Amino acid sequence: MSASKKLVVCGGSGFLGSRICQFAVARGWDVTSISRSGEPRWDTVTSSRTPPTWANKVSWERGDILRPATYAPLLNGADFVVHSMGILLEADYKGVVSGKESPFSGLAKAFASERDRGIRPLERKEGEDIKPANPNDQFSYEVMNRDSAITLAKHAAAAKVGSFCYISAAGGAPVLPARYITTKRQAESTIANSFPELRNIYIRPPFLFDNSRKITVPLAAMVGLGTMANNLTGNYFKNFMGAAGIQPLKVSTVAEAVVEALGDETVSGIIEPGKIEELASKAWRKTML
Repeated sequence: MSASKKLVVCGGSGFLGSRICQFAVARGWDVTSISRSGEPRWDTVTSSRTPPTWANKVSWERGDILRPATYAPLLNGADFVVHSMGILLEADYKGVVSGKESPFSGLAKAFASERDRGIRPLERKEGEDIKPANPNDQFSYEVMNRDSAITLAKHAAAAKVGSFCYISAAGGAPVLPARYITTKRQAESTIANSFPELRNIYIRPPFLFDNSRKITVPLAAMVGLGTMANNLTGNYFKNFMGAAGIQPLKVSTVAEAVVEALGDETVSGIIEPGKIEELASKAWRKTML
């Protein structure tokens, strides 16, 4: 792939997004990350507070996914745009951790029946903010998982970007409200129907883990046990377990697959976990040549 390829990753300072940047840099691409923080706080995404050597080859830009005017100019000239941000729970997990809110009330909020808290992004003008009038709605599934992705795709299409990649999910889970996965699927279908001029790629990863984020390792082991149980029953609990019944993947595997998918013009549409592993393996083999 030519060094002239330009990739923009919205959410590039995150657990998965930073690794997408890393693998893109390894290919010689021009990489821009957009997030509210700019450069990551490295000890939250790697095992060290020191920036890795590849980080100085990324343009770490500040932007707000709910304010398109802050990121739209950065999409100009891009070949690929990735949406790598979203939320697992709407509950105030920081409040729970700090003791300001009880775990019980946090879970109650997460599973409470909710109206659609979205903002109809296709009706907004280019560059117009997508922040809901009610600040409590900003970090809802509808806004963060669905509407921010649709809005980014809309601006990517306006900037004549060739390919758009949305980091979706393999499924929900018993511990997550149904709206987590329904908003992901709504984003996929709306982007596909509204922006056919883009080569759209929908990555559906299972639970992600890495040794640099210690908490993910035992959680991955637990999910792995669930996967074994599901397989032993012939996928009897597949619909109930969702992503919790699918073998977890290392975050670097998914990141490498994203970059490989973007670099291969024949790849488009939904990419399930099995295909993710195939793409990552294909990318790895290229480095062995």
